Amino acid sequence: MEKTDIGPLDGIRVLELGNFVAAPFASRLFADYGADVIKIERPDIGDELRGWRRWRGTTSMMFRTIARNKRSVTLDLRTPEGADAILDLVRQSDVIIENFRPGTLERWNLGPDRLAEVNPDIVLVRISGYGQNGPYKDKTGFGGVAEAFGGLRHITGYPDRESVRAAAPIGDILAGLHGAVAALVMLLARKRDGGHSRPAVADVALYESVFMAVESLVPDYDAYGINRERTAGNLPGVVPSGVYPCRNGSVMIAGNSSRVFGRLMEAVGRPDLANDPTLADGDVRYQREAELDEAITSWTTQHDAAEVVTALDAAGVPVGEILSAADIVDNEHFRSRSMLQSHKIRIEDDLEEVRMPGVVPQFDGVATPVRWVGPELGEHTDEVLTGLLGLDDRQLAHYRERNII
Repeated sequence: MEKTDIGPLDGIRVLELGNFVAAPFASRLFADYGADVIKIERPDIGDELRGWRRWRGTTSMMFRTIARNKRSVTLDLRTPEGADAILDLVRQSDVIIENFRPGTLERWNLGPDRLAEVNPDIVLVRISGYGQNGPYKDKTGFGGVAEAFGGLRHITGYPDRESVRAAAPIGDILAGLHGAVAALVMLLARKRDGGHSRPAVADVALYESVFMAVESLVPDYDAYGINRERTAGNLPGVVPSGVYPCRNGSVMIAGNSSRVFGRLMEAVGRPDLANDPTLADGDVRYQREAELDEAITSWTTQHDAAEVVTALDAAGVPVGEILSAADIVDNEHFRSRSMLQSHKIRIEDDLEEVRMPGVVPQFDGVATPVRWVGPELGEHTDEVLTGLLGLDDRQLAHYRERNII
């Protein structure tokens, strides 16, 4: 295995007790920044993400991406031996991130109080659908449902059709980001106070993470009596901004700030609109959205997408082509910032070159390398249990016979 002392979080150890996306994404951020992340998986089964979107081989690229830079240990937490092994690992860890249903850790005698007994300095991030308390805490939660419950789905899509979701696990990623921030906040508080300090448990609800992303949805309702509905691809009140057709494809243009708006109207050949003093007001632009979109569209449809991007870049207007995966891998900017990092991965019989997303952010202008892709199931079990817990070959064999590891 490659050295683990790369990144600002070198020396921090994280236990990941989770499946799917939310908790694994949170711990992946720690792994990307150099922490030693030990992913606990069920023997024989592992994280179900290993089988998601898998068109070839035995392990999906989704898992390889989200579990990168982690060590995989198989351990059945439902057994007394498995729970004891976790407690031994907790003694040598800084952070635990889990996304089981509320009450699951307590049922295994691994609740917050028990964890604090063995390591008073441990910080625990708990990610669940609806949080650890409240009337809905026992409901099964998933990212897509959280996007609906948190208000995002209701305002996403076209007004004359059913709501839609983004083709990415937005709810889970948002919860993972909140979870990682929460862990870092607690670690910072611990360091500042010279030891253990409260809070030591963060309760992250998927739906609340989504709710944070819909900004003034409820304040708009209270203040203005507006119950926001679907507005196709645009944010209400943010005009002009959206996807505009070209001769060959389309582009995304964001001309919604007052200064940028004037430059955009000049670029599309409408100085009359650029010089209209009333359009300096964003609310007036919103009222005239159809007129402004028509002015932009009548220009963009006369040009190829690349020509539109070149012209608007020169005018200082935020613009971008809508890139597919095939476009991204050929893009010079992605490559220049190490956002595409190649790794040899065994998909079926042979090792194949696969480009993985890079690490965000850069530190001091230097890109952080992806050290290794998501590991095989239980790849590091012996390494961790012998190296950290001191188990010998006889004990490992006994655990295997009983399917504890």
